Amino acid sequence: MTRAWLGAFMAIALAAGLALRLTRLDERPMHHDEANQAVKLGALLERGEYRYDAYDHHGPTLYFLTIPAARLRGQATLAALDERTLRGVTAVFGAATILLLPLLSAGIGRTAAAASAWLMALSPAMVFYSRMYIQESLFACFTLTFVIAVGRVTTGGGLAWSALAGVAAGLAVATKETSVIVLSAALVASAIAWWSLGAGRPRNPLADERGRRATLMSLGAAAAVAGLFYSSFLTVPGGVLEPFRGVSTYLDRGIDAGIHSQPWHYYLGLLAYSSSGGLKWSEGLVLVLAVVGAMTAWGRLQPSRVERTFWVRYLTVNVIVTTAIFSAIRYKTPWNLLPFYVGAIVLAGIGFSTLFQITASRVVRGATAAVLVIAAGQLGWQAWRASVTYASDPRNPYVYAHTVPDAVRMATRIRELAALHPDGARMQVSVIAAPQEQWPLPWYLRAMPHVGYWAAPGDSVALQALVVVAAMEHTAALDASLGDRYVSEFYGLRPEVLLALYVERGLWERFLARAALGGAPGCGDAGVPGPHACGPTPAVALWRAAHAR
Repeated sequence: MTRAWLGAFMAIALAAGLALRLTRLDERPMHHDEANQAVKLGALLERGEYRYDAYDHHGPTLYFLTIPAARLRGQATLAALDERTLRGVTAVFGAATILLLPLLSAGIGRTAAAASAWLMALSPAMVFYSRMYIQESLFACFTLTFVIAVGRVTTGGGLAWSALAGVAAGLAVATKETSVIVLSAALVASAIAWWSLGAGRPRNPLADERGRRATLMSLGAAAAVAGLFYSSFLTVPGGVLEPFRGVSTYLDRGIDAGIHSQPWHYYLGLLAYSSSGGLKWSEGLVLVLAVVGAMTAWGRLQPSRVERTFWVRYLTVNVIVTTAIFSAIRYKTPWNLLPFYVGAIVLAGIGFSTLFQITASRVVRGATAAVLVIAAGQLGWQAWRASVTYASDPRNPYVYAHTVPDAVRMATRIRELAALHPDGARMQVSVIAAPQEQWPLPWYLRAMPHVGYWAAPGDSVALQALVVVAAMEHTAALDASLGDRYVSEFYGLRPEVLLALYVERGLWERFLARAALGGAPGCGDAGVPGPHACGPTPAVALWRAAHAR
């Protein structure tokens, strides 16, 4: 493949990747993790405040790298932010990962680089998690950059590659705590692949003074980049020590995973095949091609192909080591597969290149390319279904404890009620639920400054609000406290998680009067009366059916 053809394939892959990642970003309800990140960003955007949270929020790159996007769109407060701004940042980093692949063409070949780009652009997992405002798409981008830079340094690259490796390592460290896994795995894999070449191996990059200086430069760049982010760009110097406090938290999670405990094969099963409610999903094409690519790593070493052999072995060992470690950790959430899956996609590109070049027949090569195009198109169709059509559907295997649309309707109802109150958006709203059942309401009610959050209903201040949101475990106590002065509705938050919405009767009657003047909407619409008038919402019906068994 010529450079021109590689450029053309890369451009098409990038266009497809951007289209899938950026289309209709605001339609899916905000996941509670996304909302949590957004509120953290709001403090940085409004007050310039950032402090590392050793328990929940990971590193600061996501927040600092969102600031330019928010400023470009004229959004200077949390209330002004929207889903397109937030998710647009992670989507761009997901697409930027595609642009890294030409850097591998010298090592794995242009055909492999082009095929990898297509698979990266269309992979349902890569697309879906690029459209979430979480750290994973940034982390995958920085991880692959580090892997490429380390490989180039090992095969004789200059100081620029050493500097890039350091910057990428610093960004990865400033993004997620699991960087210690992926960075160490890349270094180990590079050493193993270099040693496996025997007498044909390139010069040891650490053998002379120049190599040692390059290593020190990489370490210095990594420390400087990570330090800048954790110290909020030197405004909080002590922040550089904060990540060390998170070590025990993540060790404990790996050992005692709680509700996030999954079997070792969870990630592989998620990618290979899943079926639920008549919907089927599979990225088996990528896995099969990755296996083919890995099988080419340990053939007879040919002197003319030493560099390619290094790269295939390096990538293979790196994918195996990182996949094994992440699979061994009991704590698993589906987006954690991205750091090793980006490497597997590159291996899949190598696998396709191997099949493509196994014969000189143009007919066979054309057929092989056609099969890839058709199969890749099917991946793209799955990516659209996962990211748009079934973006919050629990039958979608990439959906994990996701907010259901019912919760958005509840937030809309609260804002409509506030519009009828003399204080408007400044009306008091009380949310009484455990922290995990409060999110993502802080995002959807972000323009209402007098929303208070309580874990239990004991505080009298909480019961002064005309609108109260409560977890189901507190409804008996609230029914006794509020009596018939309030009416109630029920809304789904996540699958099998319900919230009760209590509304003071006078405010409720004003709401009904406005709804009557505006027409008679159907049940489930934004202006409809609650279950007392229309019967239970679908979420309530499902919950009752599940608990009746």
